[in-house]
Amino acid sequence: MIHKNWENNEIIKQIECIHNDAEKFVVNNMLTPGKTYDVKNESEEFYFIIDNSGRVGGFYKEYFKELTNEAGT
Repeated sequence: MIHKNWENNEIIKQIECIHNDAEKFVVNNMLTPGKTYDVKNESEEFYFIIDNSGRVGGFYKEYFKELTNEAGT
């Protein structure tokens, strides 16, 4: 039940939502395009972030782009 403590995990990286147009799932009320989210955990397919509900949710990586810390990278 490791997922129950993810809200308290350190931030791994930051990502920006680039769209919330899902084919199968309703994510437009949980993600805001242009908003930056903190990644709490990650798998091969998903980012686990604190979404607009204030809770940790898992979303396909296709909705995001990774933000870099250095200019030009």
